[in-house]
Formats: sequence, C-alpha cells, structure tokens
Amino acid sequence: MTQNAQVIQQPQPPAAQLILLFHGVGSNAASMRPLGERLAAQFPSAMVVSVTAYQPSDISDGFQWFSVQGITEENRDARIAQALPAFEACVAQWQQVAGVDASATALIGFSQGAIMALESSKLPTPIASRVFALSGRFATLPDTATDQITIHFLHGKADTVIPYGFAVEAAHHLVDLGGDVTAEVLPFIGHEVHEEFIEAVIHKLTTHLPKRLWAEAMKAASQGQC
Repeated sequence: MTQNAQVIQQPQPPAAQLILLFHGVGSNAASMRPLGERLAAQFPSAMVVSVTAYQPSDISDGFQWFSVQGITEENRDARIAQALPAFEACVAQWQQVAGVDASATALIGFSQGAIMALESSKLPTPIASRVFALSGRFATLPDTATDQITIHFLHGKADTVIPYGFAVEAAHHLVDLGGDVTAEVLPFIGHEVHEEFIEAVIHKLTTHLPKRLWAEAMKAASQGQC
C-alpha cells in the first residue's frame, strides 16, 4: 500500500505533523503532487505524502478506492465500507513511518479521495485530527460528530461531477451535531484541485484554531479569573 505513494517530504521522525493526500478516481499520486509540494514548502517539518489508491481503476489507467461502475446512492455505502479498512491501514502505516498519531495527522482528499477521508471521520476512533474535502461529499451524512476532528469543505460552485450542495448540506448538518467544520464554496471553479483550494488549505492549516482547543483556552481563561 505504500509502494506507489510519492513521498514529497520526509523529515527525521518524529515529524511535526503528517499530511496525507488522496487523489480522485482513475488518477494517481502524481496528480496531487503540486498541492503536496506547496504544503512541504510551507511546513518544512511536516511529512507530506501523496498516496495511490490500492486497486487499479476500472475506468482508466489510474487507481481507485472503490469502483464507480454502476454506482448508485443505494450501493455507494457498501463499496466504501469494503474499501475503508485498506484506507485506515494506509493511514496507520504512514503514521508509523512519520512517528505521529491521529492528533498530528491531516487527510486531504480530492473527489473520491475526499469521500474516503470524510467517511473515515465516522470511525469510532479518529485516525486524523483534520480532514480536508476538496470537491467531495459524504456517502451518507454522519449520525454523530466529534470535536476531535476538524472538517474543512472546499468546493467549486461550477462543479458538475459532485455538486456543491453536498458540501453545504454536510456542513450545516455537522454544525447541528456540534461538530467542528468550515465550508467554502468558490465561484467559477469546477471539479479540480484549483489554485484557490491550495491557498485555502494552507491558510486553514496555518490559522484555523480547532474548536476543541478554543474551548480548552476559554475554560482555562475562565478558571484563571476565579
């Protein structure tokens, strides 16, 4: 599962953080390399890896986590459930290489890669603390949310492959569940890893304070005033 990945940056372990990139269906790790190189330059102590999905694509020469041949809203969940253990194992392998745990791991997926990253956020034990969904969606909306994971949706308004409404609906749903979520819908962008998405990912990794840390800071400040 690691042999087809592209290791873009590998500091001496333990790394300050692990950033894993996941491509869309029918593509490969090289498609996410421009984003990975920008992240490596911005975060020199992070391990940055672009991962190749584990099975050959049945629609192109690339790879996939699950087949989209004949896919429907009814059978998508089952296909993802079958693929999720391999996805989880892949993340665990790279965490071992980097010498980090879930709290220092960020998953950044595009399209099918975003679907897998989002679905992994439903696991009982978090495998990452940040999930970026670029032009992605949940297969089905989660029943619960945890403040141990921050989810960032970035979607193009002109996306005709996965309409942006999925991201908007999911963000509202997670807020209602008490989750930690941000969402941006950018005009004139289609189904692509756009430069504006890259800038937004860097900005959020640099400036966004997770909800749980904000709550801890407020609690500490309140106790200090007593």
